[in-house]
Amino acid sequence: MTQLKQHPSSPLPSAKVIHVDTRGAVILDEESPETRDSRGIYLPNYIEPVSHIAVDVGGSLAKVIYFTRSTDPPSPPASHCSNGLTSQGESSTSGSASPLSDPTYSPPPSAPSRGNGALTPMILDQQLHSLSPDLLSGSLLRRARLQHFPGGSLNFERFETEHIEDCVSFIEALIERSARVNDVTVAEMRASVKIMATGGGAHRFYELFRDRLDVEVRREDEMECLIEGLRFITLIPQEVYYFSDELIQSVAHAGPVKYPGINFEALPRPSPNPPKFAVTFESNPTTQLPCLLVNIGSGVSVIRVDEDGSFERVSGTSLGGGTLWGLLSLLTPATTFDEMLALSEEGDNAAVDMLVGDIYGQDYSKLGLKSTMIASSFGKVFQKGKEKRTFSPEDISKSLLYAISNNIGQIAFMNAEKYGLERIYFGGCFIRGHPSTIATLSYAIRFWSKGTKRALFLRHEGFLGAMGAWIKNIDGDRALDI
Repeated sequence: MTQLKQHPSSPLPSAKVIHVDTRGAVILDEESPETRDSRGIYLPNYIEPVSHIAVDVGGSLAKVIYFTRSTDPPSPPASHCSNGLTSQGESSTSGSASPLSDPTYSPPPSAPSRGNGALTPMILDQQLHSLSPDLLSGSLLRRARLQHFPGGSLNFERFETEHIEDCVSFIEALIERSARVNDVTVAEMRASVKIMATGGGAHRFYELFRDRLDVEVRREDEMECLIEGLRFITLIPQEVYYFSDELIQSVAHAGPVKYPGINFEALPRPSPNPPKFAVTFESNPTTQLPCLLVNIGSGVSVIRVDEDGSFERVSGTSLGGGTLWGLLSLLTPATTFDEMLALSEEGDNAAVDMLVGDIYGQDYSKLGLKSTMIASSFGKVFQKGKEKRTFSPEDISKSLLYAISNNIGQIAFMNAEKYGLERIYFGGCFIRGHPSTIATLSYAIRFWSKGTKRALFLRHEGFLGAMGAWIKNIDGDRALDI
């Protein structure tokens, strides 16, 4: 899609558009488990200058995306990109192949040092094209080499919204570093940089970004950015994935249990014979619409996306990532969301939740309810006439994670059923590539749909809004040419 810009000196309109070439795109290796949802994406065939930065500021987190070039690019892998997800009994597939068993497989490349990467401003592109080849020497030649170096990396950063000053300082340092690398003044660099801002913080912190950074700030609609981000990110190979039935059972229930009362062999399946204990990637990355997008941030938005890309927020809930974060801050010693997720991995929710077996002493076979199913989240905490018990932070974390995830999964299913949608994407920083969260959401969709629907996840799930803002506009024009 291309918008045309009129020039008074030209008899015909000329197109001004950035085409993001995703051919050969590779998701870079993670720097640490904490960055599993914010790995860089290396685009080896993307050559145009980019100096805009996208910022999506939500109620809890601020997400930043920017594109840099480096004189030390990563080497593309020989074969597939590894999944980077962790869970018990897990393997990874791309289509039907598994990197863990593929003799030609080599790990994904690691990102080059972010201190070496630089924004490449369009102002330099204009300067270079106005000069003769004889003048392209010294610093200008260095600029040209960096600017037109094939490929570069999309970079992803997160900051807590309550520490928004850290986010601003990071962008300020990025602009100053880019000025040094490109051999221009900071003032010239600022004149070339634009901040594409979305989320509630695009309004709340507008003056802070504009005045502190001294750059142009453009505010973009949050929902539009989410959809644009989804449409783009699903084009990246090894981005969209799902859990097999066996892996869902293993992670969610810590054992080979069966879905209660469901004969999967007699039901239509989203795909035949999914690999056992596998994180399976979509083998043909394309933007597949219509779909349901469930964006789990501080709260939850459920968005119906039609075949033509039009959308409507059809549902939501206030019980989202902010709820989990807030309650676990009160109930456990954890101080960060990652610490809370780590606690949940060690917990046993049966110590806190009232199960079907606690009520009936056995399965409730008539209703297809296994004894291990949760009848009441936190149901064992209050017991009348008994001394108040102490529960471990690990068990509390697991119980609350299940409660929030199950609730979101059921709301997602009901909306998918209402609008006749088969594809359900889950996004938002709530997920963080966490196996128990993914398995719980997946289990809810598979259980309530009786095996006819599947939950789909994104490796950059928390950055859809920022991605949409980054891809949506540059220099007044549409940035995504699909």
